[in-house]
Amino acid sequence: MDIPQLEDLGDVSGKSVLVRSDLNVPLQYDDDLDASIIDPFRITSSLPTLDYLIKNGARVTVCSHLGRPKGVPDPRYLMAPVRNYLKAIYPEIEVMENVRFNKGEEANDPEFVQFLIAGQDLYVNDAFGVSHRSHASVVGPPKYLKSAAGRLLSKEVNVLSGLLEAPKGPFVAIIGGAKVSDKIALIRAIEPKVDKILIGGAMAFTFLAAMGHSVGDSLFEVDLVEECKALLAGSDTLVVPIDFLGLQSSIKFGRGESGADPVSLGEDVPSGFRGLDIGPKSIELFIAEINHAATILWNGPMGVFEDDRFSRGTLAIANAVAESGAFSVVGGGDSAAAIDAAGLAPRISHLSTGGGASLELLEKGDLPGLAALRHGLVL
Repeated sequence: MDIPQLEDLGDVSGKSVLVRSDLNVPLQYDDDLDASIIDPFRITSSLPTLDYLIKNGARVTVCSHLGRPKGVPDPRYLMAPVRNYLKAIYPEIEVMENVRFNKGEEANDPEFVQFLIAGQDLYVNDAFGVSHRSHASVVGPPKYLKSAAGRLLSKEVNVLSGLLEAPKGPFVAIIGGAKVSDKIALIRAIEPKVDKILIGGAMAFTFLAAMGHSVGDSLFEVDLVEECKALLAGSDTLVVPIDFLGLQSSIKFGRGESGADPVSLGEDVPSGFRGLDIGPKSIELFIAEINHAATILWNGPMGVFEDDRFSRGTLAIANAVAESGAFSVVGGGDSAAAIDAAGLAPRISHLSTGGGASLELLEKGDLPGLAALRHGLVL
């Protein structure tokens, strides 16, 4: 996408380089709020950029956010566990404290930008996961420093852009999650470019309602029924589930819940019930499409997979994607978590570090962080 690369920085030996990474890893806390890293995937994904800079003699300072501290210091989101992990690999690097401890980060405050770049010669954006945000550490430094994309950012952009420009067919997209409103722009953007779009998760119920089916007490967005109806009209691209697993509406579900066994539901969910996962017939239908694919994009779970009773659909799709032999791209967030939980990450062609950023790049073809690099200072 014509963004500057690390090599475009020239000789970095002896230069101070500010690297914006996405080190927002999941943490586990003990009673004293001491944190340990559950999954270092985002840290390890950032290492090729740091390795290049350090081996070429740069003095590296890393900045990142961690969690959502809302502009004030919060002991739950201190960078200490991430700093310790990185410095065990590269003792010479510096790691700033959480940039979101300062309100100026999310406000893109010019004063905070100046604080970040003080004493720095060059800037590298390697934080794909936040490059859809116009935050100070993402879009500010390229105005003042010669800048480039890191290895991870470049890889993410090249893979996702390639999906839209020259995918090998058949191209199957699997789109899940809770709300159609979160994904409808993505569906519109990719619908002309794919052979099939498999719709899962609670968002499927808005499409089913548009088709005239009853959805019981399942989550759906009544204000988007007409838009879904328009997408479905005359289309043989969209494939919706034909059965579900669910519960009576009065029964609790979610992480850590158990007890009541799931009930089988058809395309029409009766009153007093809610669908919470795609059913066995839908799994079979979806896998048949996946098995014919040469290229696969997957973003969003098929059900409430954090509840073990409703993880079957998501895990079945994860296994099918891994076994397909297709070039597979899995978006960040819950889809990536499902792949990781199933131990299938090594069998996925590209596991993205960015959920929202992946969606926005596929929808719009650009991100604020990428535009900042393209239009930044040139020395």
